[in-house]
Amino acid sequence: MTVLIVAASLLVGVSLGILGGGGSLLTVPILVHLAGQDAEEAIATSLFVVGVTSLAALVPHARARRVRWRTGLFFGAFGMAGAYGGGRLAAYVPGTVLLVAFALMMLATAFAMLRKPRGGAQRTAGPARRDLPLTRVAAQGLAVGAVTGLVGSGGGFLVVPALALLGGLPMGVAVGTSLLVIAANSFAGLAGHLSGASVDRGLALTVTAAAVAGSLIGVRLAGRVPQDALRRAFGWFVVVMGVFVLVRQLDTALWTRPAVWAALGAAGAVAVAAPRVRRALHRTAPVRE
Repeated sequence: MTVLIVAASLLVGVSLGILGGGGSLLTVPILVHLAGQDAEEAIATSLFVVGVTSLAALVPHARARRVRWRTGLFFGAFGMAGAYGGGRLAAYVPGTVLLVAFALMMLATAFAMLRKPRGGAQRTAGPARRDLPLTRVAAQGLAVGAVTGLVGSGGGFLVVPALALLGGLPMGVAVGTSLLVIAANSFAGLAGHLSGASVDRGLALTVTAAAVAGSLIGVRLAGRVPQDALRRAFGWFVVVMGVFVLVRQLDTALWTRPAVWAALGAAGAVAVAAPRVRRALHRTAPVRE
């Protein structure tokens, strides 16, 4: 089992190194279902693992000049406040509720990853804007931080799009800068969780060491592997993990009800049909000159 935990932790680091996110989406299920921790302890340990691993992956990104320090610190400052508050609030939320919320966030994140970006290449390739809208950065930083602290997510897949959108950062720079924000949010969330949860130091250090090694591998691969292919592959992996966590947490009797399967079937059909309908409408739309 230890070998499996170490192998899975390597994948956590690779994800953070390449995509600037996804670490906690994998770390919490690993700690709960492979290491046998309860939800509160797994979330607190995940925040430690993701925080340290993000710092390790940040160093080579910074050497390659893919980090905007001022933007990252600005965004992260608001995120830390939200993360600390979310971590304190998590002590009053049942573990099952936290894991169900975590699974739903995994599925929402996976859907966002699998969607084909509209004009993303042009948007992320442009020069970064110098002036950032303070109110929007503050609002999104607080929101991402609250998610970080409450459900043990570093928020990378929320931070990267926000940095690209608000700051006009190229995708590679947004990934590198997100690691600074993730580290700040993770440690702030951990501080909030330590008031009501403990961390197994031995397990945390083992998982962290493997994740750090994986992050260094991920950084080396970041410029060599097509980002679209990585995003889609990891998106489907997150779908599988999210469904697994959700099934494990919900009442077994719930899955015997026909209405539940009908709703899931309808949601799946909509998810499959929506992109095709959107492409068909785009092809038939009149071209404006």
